[in-house]
Amino acid sequence: MQLPVLKIDGSQSGKQVNLEESVFGIQPNDHAIWLDVVQYLANQRHGNAKTKDRSEIAHSTKKLGRQKGGGGARHGSLKANIFVGGGRVFGPQPRFYHTKLNKKVKALARKSALSYKAAENAIIVLESFTMDAPKTKELLKINAAIQAGDRKVLFVLPQNSTNIYLSSRNLPQLNVITVDEINTYAIMNANTLVLIDGVQDILAERNMR
Repeated sequence: MQLPVLKIDGSQSGKQVNLEESVFGIQPNDHAIWLDVVQYLANQRHGNAKTKDRSEIAHSTKKLGRQKGGGGARHGSLKANIFVGGGRVFGPQPRFYHTKLNKKVKALARKSALSYKAAENAIIVLESFTMDAPKTKELLKINAAIQAGDRKVLFVLPQNSTNIYLSSRNLPQLNVITVDEINTYAIMNANTLVLIDGVQDILAERNMR
């Protein structure tokens, strides 16, 4: 699949790049994508949710009333879950949500996600550029010039660029990551992928192994 390389002003640079068919043109495997996305989202969870049970509540242990003859149910502690401020029964406890997934399945999921974007014509290849200082308006101008859209645009850089990242930090519709950080969830969650020239070759090299 051939794509033109665009300049930051939206015009064509005259260069064409080839998207490797074995990475950007395979038959997508939906189940592999589902497995990888579920694992990614699970691994983002901290598992810190915690409530106190009755053994952890700071209340008096004095018996509330006599055992019989009170006209109601018997109670022995304010720590019981039926009282306001009492302990919670079967509440959440800290736990580890991380799961594992085979490397080959993750590679298949990434290639499937990239193939979906290529089939949807949702991939733009942009010439390499730098920013001397963080300028949000300048990055917005580039995004508008290449017609990447105004919702969920993912810029993928070959290497980290602090100024480009800082320029995007205040833009909820635009995200910037490096090729080392790319994952199936980020690809599928984006409406448009903007690959800086050279990223497509790195992805092809890594995913054909």
